[in-house]
Amino acid sequence: MAEDHMSSPQTLQGDSQRTESPSPQTLDLSQLPPIFVSATHFETSDLHMLEEDLVDCGATLTYDLGEAKVVLSKVQKKRRIAFDLRAKGLWTEEVTTTRSDVDVVREADGLPSKRRKLANAEAVAGQVGKSQAEAIIIDDESTASEAESAARQKPDTGIARRIKEGNGVRAPAVQTPPPTEPLVSVVDVTWFTESRKAGTPLPLHAFVTYQCRQVKPPPEEPSLKQTPTVSVNTRKPNESKTAAVIADKPGADILERANEDAEHAPKSFDRFGKRKFGYHMRSGGDASWAAGSGKPKEYAHLLHKTTTEDEQGYSSDLPEMPDWVKQGVKYACQRSTPGNSPNERFIDLLKKIKLARLLTNDEIGVRAYSTSIASLAAYPYKIVSPREIMALPGCDQKIANLFVEWANTGTIKAVEDVDADDDLKVLRLFWEIWGVGATTAREFYFDRGWRDLDDIVEFGWSTLTRVQQIGVKYYEEFLDPIPRAEVEEIGRIIHRHAVKVRDDGVQSLIVGGYRRGKQACGDVDMIVSHIDEGQTLNIVNDIVASLEEEGWITHTLLLSLNNSNRDQQTLPFRAEGGGHGFDSLDKALVVWQDPDWPTKDADLASNPKSKNPNIHRRVDIIISPWRTVGCAVTGWSGGTTFQRDLRRYAKHAHRWKFDSSGVRDRGNGEVVDVEGYYGYSGRIGSGRAKTMVEAEKRVFEGMGLVYREPSERCTG
Repeated sequence: MAEDHMSSPQTLQGDSQRTESPSPQTLDLSQLPPIFVSATHFETSDLHMLEEDLVDCGATLTYDLGEAKVVLSKVQKKRRIAFDLRAKGLWTEEVTTTRSDVDVVREADGLPSKRRKLANAEAVAGQVGKSQAEAIIIDDESTASEAESAARQKPDTGIARRIKEGNGVRAPAVQTPPPTEPLVSVVDVTWFTESRKAGTPLPLHAFVTYQCRQVKPPPEEPSLKQTPTVSVNTRKPNESKTAAVIADKPGADILERANEDAEHAPKSFDRFGKRKFGYHMRSGGDASWAAGSGKPKEYAHLLHKTTTEDEQGYSSDLPEMPDWVKQGVKYACQRSTPGNSPNERFIDLLKKIKLARLLTNDEIGVRAYSTSIASLAAYPYKIVSPREIMALPGCDQKIANLFVEWANTGTIKAVEDVDADDDLKVLRLFWEIWGVGATTAREFYFDRGWRDLDDIVEFGWSTLTRVQQIGVKYYEEFLDPIPRAEVEEIGRIIHRHAVKVRDDGVQSLIVGGYRRGKQACGDVDMIVSHIDEGQTLNIVNDIVASLEEEGWITHTLLLSLNNSNRDQQTLPFRAEGGGHGFDSLDKALVVWQDPDWPTKDADLASNPKSKNPNIHRRVDIIISPWRTVGCAVTGWSGGTTFQRDLRRYAKHAHRWKFDSSGVRDRGNGEVVDVEGYYGYSGRIGSGRAKTMVEAEKRVFEGMGLVYREPSERCTG
């Protein structure tokens, strides 16, 4: 036992210990057909976790809904399921089969159905209600990401069916399609969680919520601006365009409503729900299909040597690849990513495509581009050949194709499409409102029909949250970057007030983009802690009250005491259920304004209601107990992809769950002391860390990682 303690950080009994479900390795899903996971109602981190768990169990994941045999979803209502499938590009109609119960059970277990005489099949079918076919899992709470062509394919094996016991009446007469026409079944996501608990795949038929087959989409798609609906200036607040058009058709069935929705789809979506810009293939093939054009875009091909290569002196003698490329290191937390990349111009173009994917609800595309961008940003040489890109972990032929196009033409057609897209301009306008994410931006535009900030104020002000109202009110001010000098001054003021409400033992550190070296930041993120853990309990309340008293805070938009309410313990590990997000520390999100200005006394003397002319800033104050302050600093100092890969690395390398409140073992739910807080004398040092940075370095060491300076974590 002593030797074990010397080789790994100490594991402590957590306050919320639980026993995890059987290890995913005990569940074998390799015999199931390709599975598609719908993003509806999933937090991003939970969706990623589910997909990784499925892969751990040997499942074949696909991001192409057209090839999926099983779709996992949280959605229960058939109409909503059909809508979600259509939003992902799959138009369907419900199908009721008349298969025998023996075939249903065999197919659900992954076995081929037996041939039976027609008379026997008809006799059994009379006792079978609705039975479900190939399963698709869709999440009920959000529309899924745009399907990304993917992945490996396996021969169809088991197909899930649902059997309803009962009255012996045959299901409604919908003819079963011929064997060559595939059926699709939507399966409740609880099938996977229950199968993990059982340690074996449960029959799918008991979890199927919707069985369907694909139908052709409507032949035409008028653009949004061609729709004869109520104009922006005359419609009622909160009135949906779609609702206005079909209000007189209360008896319309799901297909009629789907056709109506398609007629009013935004012009920048083709009839399959795909965007008209960018690539949709994960690797290989020509993915540059122009939506609705009927022919592929004329992009440069990857491995055809061009005259441009000769003219620019491209050489087959490429630079020696860095060690992380040779070793195929896929996690951004294992390599250095500086802020100034020699390939910054090309990366900036990819970031535009990534943002477009975010705004159009393509979570898969966002992750794919994020991974590629992080790899390109870590590459230390200026790229001169697509073969260099092909060698980088996380990059594939589609990125190399984009590079060739850019190198040969000086532009990328997909980026030009993004820049010229009117829908994306509006979506980005809304997305840049503080408190409005990509999903809400789409709701504002596509559901409510708003086109600008004036529409929001005129037609929907009362429907906004308080945070969103503040975001609209100070829209331009919040977009104005904060210089480093001003960030530092705000940090000094917060620290002074933290000491004032406690004592000189308070430590603070400005994190976020400032710590990574940005010359101007969108907001200020600051962590406050104290070596005496009792001093950080509920301190955020006192800091905010003190700052408000001096006039530095004009609005407190969020005051969270999640960590204090659980006695500042590490977030409990849960294998299933909703997540708490990456961060669950005590925090205050506030609007900041310098209360003093040069002519303040004169202005107030002439007009007691004179307004403060100073600009408003966004400031986040985060509180961490000293026991896990290293995790907090690490969690708030890296780029988005760096943080995502840090969590993935912790899971796959150690079976740990990492977040900014600490680390827990996924096997037993116990807290893992990676910072040596409890005096563990091993390879991470003796006793408690003296500074926040020292605690952060212990986190890297305890996780088996080389420490990276914040300036080396600029993955975007």
